Amino acid sequence: MDWDNVAAEDVIEALREVEWSTPPKDACSYRTNYFILVIFLLGLALITRPLAIVGAALTALSIAFLNDSFAASFNEKFIRTIRHFSPHLAAKMRPPHMPVIRGRSAARKTVYVCGKPRWVFVVVLLTASLVMWFSSCGLLWVLYALLTSLVVIVLHASVRTPNLKARLNTFREEFRAVWRNYSEL
Repeated sequence: MDWDNVAAEDVIEALREVEWSTPPKDACSYRTNYFILVIFLLGLALITRPLAIVGAALTALSIAFLNDSFAASFNEKFIRTIRHFSPHLAAKMRPPHMPVIRGRSAARKTVYVCGKPRWVFVVVLLTASLVMWFSSCGLLWVLYALLTSLVVIVLHASVRTPNLKARLNTFREEFRAVWRNYSEL
């Protein structure tokens, strides 16, 4: 599409025609499906290397810890489980208290997992998974699986719905056809 021939009025009119009141498709389900797809392809690529599959599981867990709600939920359930066996250890695993000034926390809200900042958990799990992949000689297969899953995700995202550029191109062609009909009158 030649964007030099598109006027600002065409873009504004195309944006006015978009139905803004309808809610967008749930992007969260797409993210979850993509996450499951990546994990499935990793498991499929590493089916003959059990240590690499454990590494993939640790990677999946570390990626899941990047989600705030998953990390907080895991932390609460894990501490609740530990409390049944050792209340003293569970108390040590609680996150530190943050001072509250005028209804807001003094520092940006940091997510804690088992009493440590989340990034510590993510780095430790990713390092462990990398060591497992390297020791099982599955690092190349992991790269193949990640590349394949990235290609599948990009293909799905591009085929899923027409993008704004295509919608604007269609609207421009329809607008020009209508304008030609009016100019012929």
